[in-house]
Amino acid sequence: MEIEIIPLASKKMFQRGISIEMVKETVEKPDQIVDGYMNRKVKQKIYYLSGKKKLLRVIGEDEGNKFVVITAYLTSKIEGYWRNEL
Repeated sequence: MEIEIIPLASKKMFQRGISIEMVKETVEKPDQIVDGYMNRKVKQKIYYLSGKKKLLRVIGEDEGNKFVVITAYLTSKIEGYWRNEL
């Protein structure tokens, strides 16, 4: 799958200290995918950074065989975003 990162997302990733490699890994091998607003997909992956558990959320849209990254951010509030499987 091809991954395109829009310029604003790239800028925000840099400001937030999120590497392109982390985003690619999350898009290609997410721990979980949940529905977002406006038919967007949120691909989530748990990372351990500086000894702390963090959730990387990559929000984007599927366009054919391409995933367009709209934004990405890290959060420690994993329970608020994680969806338990039924």
